[in-house]
Amino acid sequence: MILMACAVMTAGLLFYVFSPPARMEQAPEKTRAAFLRERKDTIYENLRDLNFEYKAGKVPEADYLSLRTTLEGEAAAVLAEIDLLENSTAFVPKGARI
Repeated sequence: MILMACAVMTAGLLFYVFSPPARMEQAPEKTRAAFLRERKDTIYENLRDLNFEYKAGKVPEADYLSLRTTLEGEAAAVLAEIDLLENSTAFVPKGARI
């Protein structure tokens, strides 16, 4: 009897854990521009953290310069793509085909 109760409880638990929910929540659709803005914010935060750690003496100067150059290059690329996306949609005349 106890074995049967354990089997029923195990089956119920497995069904509860592995059954899909009745209603799936979906995240809002993210555009490329929104993704790039989030990436820009992350890069800027990383630059601030790197600068703080360098001033605190946790990062050697050679590593600091290398990481800063890499992050600044990445930020420049992200900003250029944001600018390209914003300018390409801003100057499309009405009725023009893309």
